Amino acid sequence: MANGKKIALGATLVALLAVGGELLYLHHERNKPIATKAPERERIADDDLVFLKQKRPASMTDMKDLFGTTVWISAGGQLEYYAVVGKSVQYAKSAGTLLGAQELKIKGAVEQVAPKTATFRIPGGDKQVSLLFEMTANPGKQYAVPVGYRQEGQYTFYTDEIFFYDDPHELYKHWGPEIWKAVDEHRVILGMNERQVQLALGQVSKSTSKDYGNRMVVFANLGKPMAVTFVKNKATAMREDQGY
Repeated sequence: MANGKKIALGATLVALLAVGGELLYLHHERNKPIATKAPERERIADDDLVFLKQKRPASMTDMKDLFGTTVWISAGGQLEYYAVVGKSVQYAKSAGTLLGAQELKIKGAVEQVAPKTATFRIPGGDKQVSLLFEMTANPGKQYAVPVGYRQEGQYTFYTDEIFFYDDPHELYKHWGPEIWKAVDEHRVILGMNERQVQLALGQVSKSTSKDYGNRMVVFANLGKPMAVTFVKNKATAMREDQGY
């Protein structure tokens, strides 16, 4: 009997130890810090981190804030500019097309009735508004570029879409000298992304799909169409395309 009691007591003790051990384990598991893995941050492209200033002008008084300032063309290949006599825009003949990253010194602004030939990009309204400028690279001669219009006393301006208010060479300094040399010379080199090629060749283009950075884009390039193929937003091939 004594041996039986000892065996029963031993078995009970083992069971209690086992239960106690399990309770201690459960207590430890329930109270230990929860291991959390920090979510991986989506990498934002350097270009998308660039802050582009906007002025949102709504009147001719607002436009005066641009007088005496330097701006750079964002809407390359979109806008024709004209000679100026006095303060009259000479719409009869285009003096050229403004190119991406081109640097201008703003001198003033004028309102003038524009012919239909000058309202393809910027509406004419009752009167079209043009900015007077000098080219920084060739000072001394004034030109005019349409940037908005007045309709029934209300003004609409597109300056925020047309210009960089800060030097894009500094805004996009991370592009590096080789890319910027190509952009300033308005040509394409392999490895450029869509934004860089657009600034180099102009915004007038058509594409084979909406998959930005993975498609072929044909840039009008001022009458010398250039087809550029992008893979993972890098130019991998280019050729002239007379079928534009």
